[in-house]
Amino acid sequence: MSENRRGPMGHGRGMHGGEKAKDFKGSMAKLFRYMERYKFRFILMFVFAVAGTIFNIWGPKILGKATTELFSGLVAKVNGTGGINFEKIAMILLGVMILYLASSGFSFIQGFVMTGISNDVTYNLRKDISKKINRLPLNYFESRTNGEILSRVTNDVDTLQMSLNQSMTQLITSVTTIIGVLFMMLSINVWMTLAALLILPVSMVIINFVMKHSQKYFRDQQSYLGKVNGQIEENYGGHNVVKVFNKEQDVVAEFEKDNKKLYESAWKSQFFSGMMMPVMQFVGNLGYVMVAFLGGIFTIKGSIEVGDIQSFFQYIRNFTQPIQQIAQVVNLLQSSAAASERVFEFLEEPEEEQTAENPVSVKNLTGDVQFEHVSFGYNPEKIIIHDFSAEVTDGQKIAIVGPTGAGKTTMVKLLMRFYDVNSGEIMVDGHNIRDFNRSELREMFGMVLQDTWLFSGTIMENIRYGRLDATDEEVIAAAKAAHIHNFIMQQPGGYQMVLDEETSNISQGQKQLLTIARAILADNKILILDEATSSVDTRTEMQIQKAMNNLMKGRTSFVIAHRLSTIKDADLILVMKDGDIIEQGNHKELLEKGGFYAELYNSQFEQKAQCS
Repeated sequence: MSENRRGPMGHGRGMHGGEKAKDFKGSMAKLFRYMERYKFRFILMFVFAVAGTIFNIWGPKILGKATTELFSGLVAKVNGTGGINFEKIAMILLGVMILYLASSGFSFIQGFVMTGISNDVTYNLRKDISKKINRLPLNYFESRTNGEILSRVTNDVDTLQMSLNQSMTQLITSVTTIIGVLFMMLSINVWMTLAALLILPVSMVIINFVMKHSQKYFRDQQSYLGKVNGQIEENYGGHNVVKVFNKEQDVVAEFEKDNKKLYESAWKSQFFSGMMMPVMQFVGNLGYVMVAFLGGIFTIKGSIEVGDIQSFFQYIRNFTQPIQQIAQVVNLLQSSAAASERVFEFLEEPEEEQTAENPVSVKNLTGDVQFEHVSFGYNPEKIIIHDFSAEVTDGQKIAIVGPTGAGKTTMVKLLMRFYDVNSGEIMVDGHNIRDFNRSELREMFGMVLQDTWLFSGTIMENIRYGRLDATDEEVIAAAKAAHIHNFIMQQPGGYQMVLDEETSNISQGQKQLLTIARAILADNKILILDEATSSVDTRTEMQIQKAMNNLMKGRTSFVIAHRLSTIKDADLILVMKDGDIIEQGNHKELLEKGGFYAELYNSQFEQKAQCS
């Protein structure tokens, strides 16, 4: 099985700034339906967000009363008719403090509730994605890069969490602030409000202009950032190959080309983005001048109080800020929609049928396997296995050999129902494999592959992965049967030594022996060994062969072999070419036939003789 592997910084389609959903309304509708379970918490968050915003809006109006009281007291003191009532001012300020404390408390609770919602949403999305991964057919993973799939769990869900947490509360508080501030401004003076509102169309034109020009460059910036990161990852990972082929200058030139484009797009996007604040401040200051002029006139006429002008200035600032925030929220909602679209697209992918209608139990089954006129193609229009038939009895060792692309590994994938046959049947103990629950069917199989898979953990944990309820003694017994016990005991910590990416003192062959120990511990009824010795030296191959012989005792075993010398003792050898079995028999019989198998075997023998 070949995989197109990419790291997380490769060409996986992670979320990028400025990326838009193909169907914004549909994506947001799916997201809100998914979040319907949190509706009561949303209502709670909404109430506290509105309450906190209203209390905050009310503050400047009351502070204006304190300013008016101070101004009136100063005028009275100058005229000799009275003085400043500090007690009244203190009471006003105390009331404002209580108001702002209440506003902060409401905002804290609202933030706490929304953080909980966004974290619960992303937690459940990751859980659903994790479960979904186990239900997806193998062809989904073989047709996409690892990075692309990982980006659904990491980049997309992270983007969704961040934008949800920020956009929802920001949208509620911004809209509430605009409505509330507009009401308070109108309650002070209608003409001053109209003068302040003249800022709006100018602000919207500026925001639209900047967004229209900057978004294109932000997209380019993220695109070239992905390319630059991908080049760094690939060139670093293949650094030895680059050096061997003297491609250092070509690599640097290619990197410099994309890096220059990244620089240009980043410079332009930051330039346009940086323009917004000073221009908006200039427009806002023009609004202040107009309001100050009108406020002075109305104060002289006695239409409004001095403190109202001070309150109005605060309301102007509070009015323009949420408008900018709503523009930012629109971008965040676009990111949310794009991220949710990709996540739900993944969650809606067609799944494998996991259960059969009346499933056959795998208990007490032996290892008899029959292939009856099996036909299969990854693309139904291009059949690669034609009319494959074979019968295997319990305990037999079956070798499958043939040139690359003959269909050897494909047969194993069909046996384990990673794919379903186009026609024909595969039977286990007389039962069609479609009649088993998929997970129970796979419990019958143990696999040792060419690519070893060990996770970060102790040697004991890695072997025990074959059967999680196994005792330490059973793990050690499996290691002894795999001829790896002595090596383990020579390591610092023995079975408790932690394996990770930095563990460089374990060779490929030793890793293979650990996976064989894991398979021995699992004690499955049918074994599949897919070219398990193709990447090791002859001496290690002999060790692995001994371990595999222990593993295969008493079990039906399918061995996909590249080195034909390793399968001489097989009970039955199936020779495949172009998807068909062209020869079958044991090693001696096939050599005597002098057919395709004999040619393969003799060519390998000649190569070995020439190498020696």
